[in-house]
Amino acid sequence: MITLDREQARRIAVRAQLLDAYRPASLVATVDHLTLLQIDPTAAIAPNVDLVSWSRLGDAYDHSDLRFAIEEERSLVEHSSYVRPMDDIGLVLATAEDRMHSSLFDWLDANAGFRADVVGLLAAEGPLTAAEIPDTSQVPWQSSGWTNDKNVDRMLELLCRTGDVAISGRRGKFRTWDVPERVYPADLEVPAYDEARAMLDARRLTSLGIARPTSKVQGEEIGAAGLGESCVVDRIAGEWRVDADALAAMDEPFEPRTALLSPYDRLVYDRERALDLFDFEYVLEMYKPAAKRRWGYFALPILHGDRLVGKLDAKVDRKAHVLRVFAVHEDFPWEPAIGDAVDAEIDQLATWLGVEVVRG
Repeated sequence: MITLDREQARRIAVRAQLLDAYRPASLVATVDHLTLLQIDPTAAIAPNVDLVSWSRLGDAYDHSDLRFAIEEERSLVEHSSYVRPMDDIGLVLATAEDRMHSSLFDWLDANAGFRADVVGLLAAEGPLTAAEIPDTSQVPWQSSGWTNDKNVDRMLELLCRTGDVAISGRRGKFRTWDVPERVYPADLEVPAYDEARAMLDARRLTSLGIARPTSKVQGEEIGAAGLGESCVVDRIAGEWRVDADALAAMDEPFEPRTALLSPYDRLVYDRERALDLFDFEYVLEMYKPAAKRRWGYFALPILHGDRLVGKLDAKVDRKAHVLRVFAVHEDFPWEPAIGDAVDAEIDQLATWLGVEVVRG
């Protein structure tokens, strides 16, 4: 059995997520390695896709790079709640059943005419936004949440998962939808489920470096799916799985840096893993009443070297063109060098955003 100390395990995780001093060559290379960027509309500082990209690429990244890769180059694609490499879209479509409960297929079957109307309209007139597509549903979408009666939106989302429609880009904040033949490659191959699942699982472990054998967040597998080399981490109970290439590179010099991370960043997305490996406790508090927040509405985890050391409570005031820093929470008393490095990274964030920093 392979045994790692916690520093080794943390460095494997940090390096795998492209958060050491090495900077990837491009946005496409970044997403290809990470396998996905989660889409979330919260923009207290910047949308998640932009914040994750900036934390890897630095000031070289601009949102226009993402738009170009999706809409012009077609090297990346928006699919459901993620931006993914276009080269992976066949694997994603092959494993659609993992993201489709039987009740969703039942609703599609009950709306066969509506489904045909949507696909036919997009084939004739696409790309279109959801607002430009008539609701001809036979059975309305029932939900206790915000999606109730959002029949067009739900139909498009489900047809995207099944591969009947595709997201071609955005018109402002709104997605544009089209038939897949005009978005995906003409030679797109959709492999068998087992082959696709194994390839996606292997790519995920490479992007994580080290993970529990299995782990899920809201039904999404974020563990190793049993792949990789079995190992234990000193003073942490239970089995881990480590990527073989990451293990082989473990003796290479680790070059640290300081980074401000999105709450949805894959280094911290598995909160239990972050607690085990980094002693890092974190809860996204945007859904809590202000009086009950410990770290802030959209606090950014702070990475310094191979340690998660605190949280940044800040928000962009776009009207005033400032980044308001309300607090920098230290998880333990920082050495002056950590504080200086974090201050410098906050300044870099403001420069990238095109605003001034206001502290306190």
